Amino acid sequence: MDKHTDQIPDGFAAQFREEGYFLLDHVVPPDDLDMLRGICGEAITDTDDRIDRGDVGTVAAITHKGRRYFIDGAYPRWPQLESYLFSDYMADVCRATLGPNVYLFKNQFVVKCAEVGMKFAWHQDSSYIAEPHAPYLTTWCALDDVTEQNGTIHLLPWSRGGGGKLHEHRREDGTNDLVGYDGDDPGTPVNLPAGGMAVFSSVTFHRSGANTTDQARRVYLAAYSSVPMPLKEGTTRQAVPFLKDGDFVGPVDDT
Repeated sequence: MDKHTDQIPDGFAAQFREEGYFLLDHVVPPDDLDMLRGICGEAITDTDDRIDRGDVGTVAAITHKGRRYFIDGAYPRWPQLESYLFSDYMADVCRATLGPNVYLFKNQFVVKCAEVGMKFAWHQDSSYIAEPHAPYLTTWCALDDVTEQNGTIHLLPWSRGGGGKLHEHRREDGTNDLVGYDGDDPGTPVNLPAGGMAVFSSVTFHRSGANTTDQARRVYLAAYSSVPMPLKEGTTRQAVPFLKDGDFVGPVDDT
C-alpha cells in the first residue's frame, strides 16, 4: 500500500535541484537508529576479522583498521536494515529528489574512530564509479551527533563549486582517496543530531575532517537511483526496486 507522508519541508526539493543538497535535523525514529548502531558495531567486528585473516579483497581500499571504515553491502547480510532502507520516510526523501521511480543502489557504514579518525578528501561520489551513469542520490544518516570536531562532512553547493557536473579526480597517495577539488572554499559544515540526515547528489562535492574527540563518529550511507545503475561482478552494487510511479514495490511492499 502506498503511504505518502510528505515529511520533506517545502522548498527542500528546489534547493536540491539548485544546489545539490539539503539537511534534515530529525528524520530517523529511535528504534531504527538503535538498530543501525547495533549493526554498525557488528559490521566493524566482522571487518576487523577479515583484515586480520588477510581477506583484504572484501574490504574497501579506503578502509584503515582502527582509524576509518567504509563497510559496503550490509544489506542484505543484515536483512533487518529493510525497516530503514525501504521506510516511509526514505520514500519521501527519494520522491522529493529522484521522482517516482527509485532503486536502492548501495549502502555503506562510514566510521571515523575516536581521536584517530582520518580526514577524507574533496570528492564526488560518482567519481568512484568508472562506468557511465546518471547522477544518483546519497543519503548520509548520522548515527551520532556530528560536528566539525568529530569529522562531519562539508558540502560544496553547486553554485560555489562543481556546478552539478562530474569532474576529473586524482588518486591521493597514502589514503587511496580520490580528489576532485583543490579550491579554497571550505564548504558548508553538516552539524546534525543523531538521527539527522544529509541528502545530496552523487555529483555534489564533499569532504570531511579528522575526528579529534574521544568517541567514534558513525554514519550509515544509503544510495538510491532513478534507474538501475551499472552492476559489476564482485562489488556490492545493487538494483533493488523501491518505488514505481511513487508506490512501494520493494521488499516492504504490503499490497
